[in-house]
Amino acid sequence: MNIASRLKEVSQDKGEKIAYHFLDTSVSYRELDDSVSHFAGGLESLGLKRGDHIALILGNSPHFIIGLYGALRLGLRVIPINPIYTPDEMGYILSNGDVKAVITLDLMVPLMGKLESLLQSVDHVILCESGDDRAKGVDLERIGLLNPKMKSFTNVLSLGGTDFEGAEVAEDDTAIILYTSGTTGKPKGAMLTHKNVYSNAWDVGTYLQMSEQDRVITALPMFHVFCLTVALNAPLMMGATLLIAPKFSPKGIFGLSRMHKPTVFAGVPTMYNFLYQYTDGDPDDLSSLRLCISGGASMPVALLKNFEQKFNVMISEGYGLSEASPVTCFNPLDRPRKPGSIGTSIMSIKNKVVNELGEEVPPGQVGELIVNGPNVMKGYYKMEEETQAAIRDGWLYTGDLARMDEEGYFYIVDRKKELIIVGGFNVYPREIEEVLYDHPEIVEAAVIGVPHPEKGEAVSCYVVRKDPALSEEEVMEYCRERLAKYKLPSSIEFLEELPKNTTGKILRRALKAQVLNP
Repeated sequence: MNIASRLKEVSQDKGEKIAYHFLDTSVSYRELDDSVSHFAGGLESLGLKRGDHIALILGNSPHFIIGLYGALRLGLRVIPINPIYTPDEMGYILSNGDVKAVITLDLMVPLMGKLESLLQSVDHVILCESGDDRAKGVDLERIGLLNPKMKSFTNVLSLGGTDFEGAEVAEDDTAIILYTSGTTGKPKGAMLTHKNVYSNAWDVGTYLQMSEQDRVITALPMFHVFCLTVALNAPLMMGATLLIAPKFSPKGIFGLSRMHKPTVFAGVPTMYNFLYQYTDGDPDDLSSLRLCISGGASMPVALLKNFEQKFNVMISEGYGLSEASPVTCFNPLDRPRKPGSIGTSIMSIKNKVVNELGEEVPPGQVGELIVNGPNVMKGYYKMEEETQAAIRDGWLYTGDLARMDEEGYFYIVDRKKELIIVGGFNVYPREIEEVLYDHPEIVEAAVIGVPHPEKGEAVSCYVVRKDPALSEEEVMEYCRERLAKYKLPSSIEFLEELPKNTTGKILRRALKAQVLNP
């Protein structure tokens, strides 16, 4: 079983059920599955075959879903790419990933033209109509005549039929290659098999009790693994309805909620912060939610409690990473939720905390979190050495420092690489950030380590404040009352906003790069 064949099952069982709402359009499961079959057949008619690589350079739209499931039905390997990447970033992934076809927006025609001379292996560029005013002058038919490599999505869709059977794929065939953000060196392509993708989506949907009654807001970027599994694949496997937001905005989410009465929302902590801070947000608009899901980064406990109190809905915080498809933990729905915890291991998956020798440490002790289960990637594409370093004896080493309590709840302490060592003492950035988030005049905070001539490293804080009158000395005094001396910031800098990636995750490494390379 794989997610493309599961979609076929759902369409046969619940054909008239609405699969997704997008802008003013509502599409049933039968209509969606028919489009997927048409598109898979169209791709085959272009000469693409099982095992070929196809890239999706798209935002949140039906084109992404049809492209993803159509490619998987044909047995292709899908590489989702962030559409706001630079030409160099895209070019590296397309080249390293041996991509033969690209599905992207009509807006991207100029960029595709720039990349064409560098990417001789790309045989087809399939262009989707964006409806964006910036693309009004783009004539897809004319472009196709001038450049045979370029085709319109609509034309490819018309080449196939609903009777397309699909390719025979094995569960250990690579389904998706996710390029990591490349915090150290070039991005690495995590190869996820059909079994990885299917098992994690099924386990997440089951663990979070998703059903055909659910209406899930899909506002996270679809090219990101958090959205792919939690807010796209899992709901579709369970027959739920997607409420697709083209992009995240507080105004848009409240409007979508008033119209469609969602039951599930998934987001990163920054999204929750924006929703909480939005002055025009009416708690009644979110009253239909039964569950909120947070991941992608640790959520400050103060934000979690404030959001839950304001909107009267529980947030279940979880944990995952691209190499694990991605989810390994969630706070359970049938037992007490513990603020600050990423929860317990979900079904089929084992998590444990180990020391430098790979030996499990006692509850309460900090070590590296490692993961084992059917969700763990088969390896990094064309990077055998890096694969062997990441997967040892079947366990994926996450690079995250964590601890486990006596009841099996895990707590992320920090990234192993972001640990700050001040005069021989370990300082975890998240601990200081939690203190800062508790301050009523602080909206956001990030903490990094910077070189210090005597202590090795020092703590540097970056803060977004509500009140411009809030001073550095006031924040320092606040910290002195709550932190041990060696944990105290050496500096506090006020910013208009913190650097974030496209999912809204605060990028400590970007801050560090600015500090060390001004």
